[in-house]
Amino acid sequence: MPPVIVCVCNALRERQVRDAARQTGRPCAVTVYGQLGCKVKCGQCLSYARQVMNSALVSA
Repeated sequence: MPPVIVCVCNALRERQVRDAARQTGRPCAVTVYGQLGCKVKCGQCLSYARQVMNSALVSA
C-alpha cells in the first residue's frame, strides 16, 4: 500500500502524523506538526490530520 499524504504543503505522510501524535500524546495539529519540524500552512489537511491523530491515540 503506498504512503498516504496527509499534508501536501509539508509533505507529511499518514505514518509520520500517527507516530508524532503517539509521541506527543496529544491530537493537536500545532503540537504534532511542531514535533515534525513544521507548521500548518494552508489548513486543508486539518480535518484528515485530526482523524489520523485521534485514531493513533485510540489505538495506542
